Amino acid sequence: MITEPAGGGSGADEYLARLPIGERPPLPVDGAQTWDIFPFEGELQVRTLAAPERPEPPRHGEEGPETCRECARPDSEFLWTDEHWRLGTTESPSGLPAVVLLWPRAHHDLFDLPAEQAAQLGPLLQRVERALRSLDGVARVHVNRWGDGAAHLHLWLIARPEGLLQLRGSTLSLWMDVLPPLPERMWAANAHRIAAAMAADGGTAHV
Repeated sequence: MITEPAGGGSGADEYLARLPIGERPPLPVDGAQTWDIFPFEGELQVRTLAAPERPEPPRHGEEGPETCRECARPDSEFLWTDEHWRLGTTESPSGLPAVVLLWPRAHHDLFDLPAEQAAQLGPLLQRVERALRSLDGVARVHVNRWGDGAAHLHLWLIARPEGLLQLRGSTLSLWMDVLPPLPERMWAANAHRIAAAMAADGGTAHV
């Protein structure tokens, strides 16, 4: 059992006090740059660690739905929608077969997502993964949630091409920007297929 140490003070302050703020942390000898899935090689250095900003600046849409661009978008700009959820894609093709984002229709983050929508999320992620894996040559679908840029919950689902084992794991989102982007016609065809696969189990396809 882990017991809480005695003494006062803020745990956050204690954490920050031990960091090398204003310095370049050394690259660990067995860090990500040594992985065979890491997309870059050559001489690398860690960025200087900037001082913390507290309180943090607000994310986009932090003030509520009236300031949120995702809430303002019409359904026609998404691949698929239903009563509670909307599925979209990136504004332009990436270097991967498909990259989609899943949003709740209402303005929520993960921590305040209503219980009914939270219960829908697992089965819906399964549906989206099946839709992406219906594309030719997709081996895996990575599900990611970061949430540092926008307050409206959005989950990324990223298709990993079959056979490209160098693209496995946590660096897939880096490869997404490194590889040559899909031709527009292929990107549009994949988007149409994903939307149709989603609509086959309910909701409305918009492409």
